[in-house]
Amino acid sequence: MTTVSKINLGKNGPLVSKLGLGCMRMSSVWGSTLNDENESVATIQAALDNGINFLNTGDFYGSGHNELLVGRAIKGRRDDAFISVKFGAIFHNHQWIGLDLRPIAIKNFINYSLVRLGVETIDLYQPCRMDNSVPVEDVIGTVADLIEEGKVRYLGVSEINAEQLRLANSVHPVTALEIGYSLADRQIENDLLPAAKELGIGVVAFANTAEGLLTGEMKAPLAAHDYHNHFSRFQGDNLLKNLEKVELLKEMARDKGCTSTQLAIAWVNAQGEYIMPLVSMSRRTRLPENIAAMAIEFTPEEMNKLNLHFSQGAILGSTYLQR
Repeated sequence: MTTVSKINLGKNGPLVSKLGLGCMRMSSVWGSTLNDENESVATIQAALDNGINFLNTGDFYGSGHNELLVGRAIKGRRDDAFISVKFGAIFHNHQWIGLDLRPIAIKNFINYSLVRLGVETIDLYQPCRMDNSVPVEDVIGTVADLIEEGKVRYLGVSEINAEQLRLANSVHPVTALEIGYSLADRQIENDLLPAAKELGIGVVAFANTAEGLLTGEMKAPLAAHDYHNHFSRFQGDNLLKNLEKVELLKEMARDKGCTSTQLAIAWVNAQGEYIMPLVSMSRRTRLPENIAAMAIEFTPEEMNKLNLHFSQGAILGSTYLQR
């Protein structure tokens, strides 16, 4: 297996792997079945062995379960890992019930995370999103205080707009923006990506396959209990027409001797050196395919064809990222 290359996360940020490991699926978040803990730990360790040092988690993933898994996996090899933690989401009985971004809450969250992870410092700490209940300046200022205290190394932000990004960066330099980005979700290209590039902020791009739409494996109709049914993108005629769009990706993948998933990841990877594909994995068997995707290149003709076919608005229905 090829070792993943490194990039600087933002213009003044740390050296991290160009491919990030999303750990969310290793824990129950939306009431999903819990994965095998030993396999999850082994997956994190195998990723580290292959040069993937960026580990993404959240204190609300499995109500702290995910942080405990990451802590177990990095025990004895802390220097091999760059740990990114999101905070602020409040769940009850696997249901999202809101955000808590009060400074007093953030100062509470950080200490629980440090204990669960078994570390003294979190590398990248970020609010999972903003809801205007607390001024951006107060949220970012609190993380800046934690950086001053030595509990956090770098500030990140997640799922915000360009105006909020600029405001956050004016309070304290933002190292990374975590945001959904794929061939099916390109709306951030209008304002947010240009702002991040202008400010020298690294982009951690999750949902590269648009929650499975771009894998080429989804079929209609979906099972009645499938959680995708909650979102208009995966409903009725929208799903049928969206799957028709994916046929081009499947055809190109066959021609290039790879999978549609690999092409979806490779497209994100090709959007710039400041952009890191963040891929969720919970099994070691996924590593070779996802690492190999990072070596896939496109001809100008192939890139133009994909960009035209998957232009903004080409995929029907609302994005699953909306709540």
